[in-house]
Amino acid sequence: MLKKIFFLTMVITMTISANTTPDGFTKVKELGGITEYRLNSNGLTVLLQEDHSAPVLTFMVTYLVGSRNEVTGNTGSTHLLEHLMFKGTEKYNKANGGHIDAKLGNIGARINATTWLDRTNYYASIPSDYLELAVDIESDRMRNLLLRKEDKDAEMTVVRNEFERSQNSPFSALNTEIWAAAFQAHPYHHSTIGWKSDIENVPMKDLRAFYNTYYWPNNAVVTIIGDFETDNALKLIQEYYGKIDSSPHEIKDIYTTEPEQQGARRVEVSRAGQLGVVGIGHKIPEGTNDEIYAAYILDYILAEGKTSRLYKAMVDQGKAVNIFNFAFGFKDPSLFVNYAFLAPGTTHEDGEKILLDEIEKIKKEGVTLEEVNRAKNKIIAETAYGRDGSFSIASQINEAIARGDWTTYVNYTDNINKVTPEDVQDFVIKYFVKSHRTTGYFIPKTAGGNNVNKTEKAQSSSWFEDQTKQYYNRNENNSQPNSNSITVNPMPVKGTSISENIDDMKVAGIRVITGKTNVKDVVTFRGSFAAGDNFSPEKSSMIADLTGNMLDKGTTKNDKFSLAGKLENMGASINYSVSTHKLTFRGKCLKKDLSNVIELIAEQLRYPAFDETEFEKMKAQRAGSMKQLLENTNVQAEKKMNEMIFPKGHPNHETSVAQLIADIDKVEIADVKEFHKKYYGPKSMIFVLVGDVESDEVESAVKKYFTGWKGGINYPSFDDAKIIVKDATEIVRLEDKTSATLRIGQITNLQKTDDDYIAFNCANQIFGGRSFTARLMSIIRDEEGLTYGISSNHSGDVFADGTWYISGTFSPDLLHQGYSSTMRELKRWVSEGVSEEELKNSKTRMIGSYKIGLSTTGGLASQILSFAERGYSPSYLDDYPELVADLSLDEVNSVIKKYVDPAKLVTVVAGTVTKQDLEPK
Repeated sequence: MLKKIFFLTMVITMTISANTTPDGFTKVKELGGITEYRLNSNGLTVLLQEDHSAPVLTFMVTYLVGSRNEVTGNTGSTHLLEHLMFKGTEKYNKANGGHIDAKLGNIGARINATTWLDRTNYYASIPSDYLELAVDIESDRMRNLLLRKEDKDAEMTVVRNEFERSQNSPFSALNTEIWAAAFQAHPYHHSTIGWKSDIENVPMKDLRAFYNTYYWPNNAVVTIIGDFETDNALKLIQEYYGKIDSSPHEIKDIYTTEPEQQGARRVEVSRAGQLGVVGIGHKIPEGTNDEIYAAYILDYILAEGKTSRLYKAMVDQGKAVNIFNFAFGFKDPSLFVNYAFLAPGTTHEDGEKILLDEIEKIKKEGVTLEEVNRAKNKIIAETAYGRDGSFSIASQINEAIARGDWTTYVNYTDNINKVTPEDVQDFVIKYFVKSHRTTGYFIPKTAGGNNVNKTEKAQSSSWFEDQTKQYYNRNENNSQPNSNSITVNPMPVKGTSISENIDDMKVAGIRVITGKTNVKDVVTFRGSFAAGDNFSPEKSSMIADLTGNMLDKGTTKNDKFSLAGKLENMGASINYSVSTHKLTFRGKCLKKDLSNVIELIAEQLRYPAFDETEFEKMKAQRAGSMKQLLENTNVQAEKKMNEMIFPKGHPNHETSVAQLIADIDKVEIADVKEFHKKYYGPKSMIFVLVGDVESDEVESAVKKYFTGWKGGINYPSFDDAKIIVKDATEIVRLEDKTSATLRIGQITNLQKTDDDYIAFNCANQIFGGRSFTARLMSIIRDEEGLTYGISSNHSGDVFADGTWYISGTFSPDLLHQGYSSTMRELKRWVSEGVSEEELKNSKTRMIGSYKIGLSTTGGLASQILSFAERGYSPSYLDDYPELVADLSLDEVNSVIKKYVDPAKLVTVVAGTVTKQDLEPK
């Protein structure tokens, strides 16, 4: 009886405790597992959602200030201030050994910040033991930022280079002009990055005034998602943020509204380029308006997937190589923009007419219930995928905060489900009117084809994503910060025990690996086998590529639209890509649909229709889309270097884009059929599935749909590449580029399976890892202000010997200085090596970042596949941190000299530059 009373007392006590708001806070509301609190002393809003599925959390601070809060003269100030927030405070700065990036980076945190129209956010995804460190740093820089002129001067050139990089993209240049024409009074008129003259000339006093206006607790929201205890989190927030007063002034919202547009507007951008672009924008309401959900459904009906109207009308008909809609609910009324990247031979007028005709059809005929339901299914599935990992959840909440109400994140799918076909038609009739329209053309000055040296066929989709990115951050590649000068208490090196939840089986001749995680309803898959470009017959280097591109164009059982419809109705995705050595497939689905998705993967791999009409369409689309890469300085520099340093016949040697396009014309349907017959099969296939999966169910489905499939090949081995060129410099001239890409590198003959690889990777992370405190970024960007981004990497190293290289972007007038500084640091790294302190920090960082990367289904699936392709068992997932921890200083320093020789380097620059730009002025 006493035990029962004691137990009951404990339950009552725990219940009361769980529902009691800690002192100093007001509990505002709770919805969808998220609880909102307000810190009474200063008005700070706090959103908390516990999730103990992985020992990781994301700490994010959203400030309710974006480029909409700027005026002429200080455009870009929000973004420039975001950069300066990393320069530190009296407590945390580089000079006193407390650099923000290093403090968090040395625990493996993934940190960054982004700025957009309505908000600025700062975040850290960290091992959950380090919540206090994140709270301390963020609260400290809320009011104690140094804001020194010398920091602003150095960072101005960095941000200017970011601006110059964005202007390299025809899409970005056109998008800027469309928004500038559409909004004449409202500050959505200017891009978040601002106008170049404002970036260069904004006074320090204006930046400080901007900071003192908006960076206060009553204008901020702290969001914590992941592995933490609510009471402890609130205690820390009270301790660190409670010391900060609320703003001494009222933080006023902007009151400018855009007057009603009185007539259609048009803009043109004309400069060197390859493909024409048409963009048509219509005014739409703010993101908290109930009508906005019809816009989201319309977005999917018009341009998401092969069943979408614009795909059928433009891409499938050979009128465009890509279509893209921008439909996003902001705090204030904004734009719904349709973009078409025109195929060669399509006029801008024709492209515009097709876009407008599809809009008029919806006005007159409406949309079908089937289209609406398909869009809903895709959106609901993608919402589930977006809850895979604490950072993804926090990021979506961040956008909901920015538009004015975080609960729109929770209620999103409910509101989507309310949309009817009539709502979509009414929305188009109401908002897609000629007098509220802004149309833009990007008109290339020159015909395509004569500026190109190289291309990487599998990169076109990532190029497109880069060009259509809307927000701005410190550097899109900097997600894994590290340090070379500051030591923190390292994370204990413990086995990750991930392999305990992984099954590795042979099913129907396929290596099938499943990983069970705590994510609900979501499955992420990755797979590959040997069928890459390297296996293309002499007749054409494009045979492997075109074979892979035919997989989703129809099977003997379903045409391409039937296949696409099945996937889109499930909200699932299957994507194929061909690279040097392999065909890769990847995607996501809901748990309930997994068997059906495995069936479709098997159907596409085993029974492609290879319809001749579809084949000819695809060839034309492929040739057109490859031209998009011709304007990319990064791609041009990379491909030129690989052409120079690898001999013909080596798998890493590149073929010119002109030859690739010519090779497309050489390929006949019989060639892809023969390639499929010879190389497609289970022999080297690996199939990884991670998430809410049951291995027996996966085994059953794979056995059912893949049994009887024969063939395929094993990956061949290659002799070490011979050095055929060294100490050479090449310029790839591209016109009208405001930023140039510098690439310096050499062959290493090193592969990821070699004993030296982990040591060399560690050394490289210290020197040029994709981080803010690696030597290259710390010195060339942070101290000297010469570039927006610079890093060193090792690539092409899984199935053949690889390349080590440095890649950075520079304004042409800073190219010589950037090159000189880069070479100085490279030679110092080779001659002096790294220090014991640098190694200690790098090992801790690599282990922490590795574990954080495994906390999402996508990260875990990709890592399992990467290790499996090297021939490793799942236990290597647990072994890898130990191998990093065991590295010695002698090992790391010896591999630098072994694999990098400054006398053998090749230099390539792509942009509007000459060799003289590399020389002293």
